[in-house]
Amino acid sequence: MSQARELAGRLAWVGVDWGSSNLRAWAMAGDGQVLARAGSERGMLSLAPEDYEATLLATIGDWLPTEGRLPVRVCGMAGARQGWREAAYLSVPTRLDELARGAVRPTVEDPRLDVVLLPGLCQQPDDAGRRFDVMRGEETQLAGLIAREAEAAGPVCLPGTHAKWARLEAGAITHFATFLTGELYGLLARQSVLRHSIGDDDPTEPGCREAFVAAVQEVAAAPEAFSPRLFGLRAQDLLDGGLPTGRARGARLAARLSGLVIGLELAGARATLAEDEVVTLVGAEALCTRYALALEALGIDSRRVDGEAAVLAGLGLAHAALAHHSPTP
Repeated sequence: MSQARELAGRLAWVGVDWGSSNLRAWAMAGDGQVLARAGSERGMLSLAPEDYEATLLATIGDWLPTEGRLPVRVCGMAGARQGWREAAYLSVPTRLDELARGAVRPTVEDPRLDVVLLPGLCQQPDDAGRRFDVMRGEETQLAGLIAREAEAAGPVCLPGTHAKWARLEAGAITHFATFLTGELYGLLARQSVLRHSIGDDDPTEPGCREAFVAAVQEVAAAPEAFSPRLFGLRAQDLLDGGLPTGRARGARLAARLSGLVIGLELAGARATLAEDEVVTLVGAEALCTRYALALEALGIDSRRVDGEAAVLAGLGLAHAALAHHSPTP
């Protein structure tokens, strides 16, 4: 039996989070239940505009009905300038339940597809110290947080390749900042001199937790020492006879590198926190667990919200709004 027949009568719409490197798709029932999941490693970086429809069909084609049009709500890089079709940024401050007003429809050939691309958010510099910044995809997770918790407010961190720190007030995002933490770790670990010392990051290895926490605390206390501490990883590998050997050695140094880059991020972000504020972490469990440990090391409380649940709630909020708002043709 095909998936379309299995889903018949239950499938109401499809949610898609289309990133730079991959896409994730969910077949959704009208009550918000996830009926099926699918994915592809064909993200924005590997696609031309004319490739998007074929990639989407290869991913969710088995879900499509034989007749009628299936709503497909897409957040992320498919709406970027170099994506399927640009969904222009909305400027902050922006109410997170109004993302649908910036949505656009790309041209599609398959009559079964009703595709809408959601916009990202942008920030302009001002006298309050805000800088040029943009996000695509994370705003939908933030909208999902508001959809799930109407009173959610304060600082929110979305860890990732480009970690986002946003402040929520009364259902709106007022400002945000992006930290290149994940990408910086990857560049340093794989393309710098440190590649000779950094192994696979494995927090289960003995001593890695302690190495991570110590690095967070050191760089948060003295951010100006970040660069020499980086080279110190290479020197430690060459000179420290107390390090374990083999795989455990590389894992220990990887934990320390992770602590340094995350600690540098937190050194900047904590300057925006009021006393005793709790940081909401939105994202994958493993990465949020690491950030929670880093925050704890600096005496900052946090709580966690599942990233998939947040993006689905945000896509669902936009889908409901689109029933009353027609996107740009």
